[in-house]
Amino acid sequence: MRLISISAGKVSPLFGDHHPNYKTVASAIHKKSISSLTNPNVVEITKLGVQGDEQADLSVHGGIEKAIYVYPAEHYAFWNDLLTRELKKPATLQPGALGENFTTTGLLETHVFVGDQLIIGDLQFSVVKLREPCFKFNAALNYKGAAKAMLQSGFSGWYLRVNQGGHLTAGASIEHVAGPQETSIAAQNIALLNRNNQQNLWE
Repeated sequence: MRLISISAGKVSPLFGDHHPNYKTVASAIHKKSISSLTNPNVVEITKLGVQGDEQADLSVHGGIEKAIYVYPAEHYAFWNDLLTRELKKPATLQPGALGENFTTTGLLETHVFVGDQLIIGDLQFSVVKLREPCFKFNAALNYKGAAKAMLQSGFSGWYLRVNQGGHLTAGASIEHVAGPQETSIAAQNIALLNRNNQQNLWE
């Protein structure tokens, strides 16, 4: 298990100035890698997440309980294939493109449970919940079915609380310490998918 990228982003207009209905919608979903395996810069991690990272809507992203968004690198092939097929042009998403702060390998939603601990170097984190995609995720990928595809695939990623902050670089090993093992991120994903299907929230 390994941390392969740390990413951050700044709040900016999500749709630019071109969309008449969404001129005031802002987001920091467009994140860029600031520490990678080829450029392992040291990054400060605080109780509020990656130093320099921003969030536009703290009710759904950021804050103490959702300070870090983690996404498995293993899922990038799925998204590149899907977007290439749906958008009719090659997609080569880079770490951070799905809005995540930590891009990892060796950890998947089926094996990560709410309350588990992740230890990376001297830093300690707790798994809080899955990521719930919305229309901003669709906009970021320029594909209106992206949020639905995230839940249908089960490739949601998850949020972390920072218990012990400090400094990290990409390439660090991750220790996964099991908690109560009552609710997996995958189980949360299925419950949210079923709720959205029942309430017809895709329209």
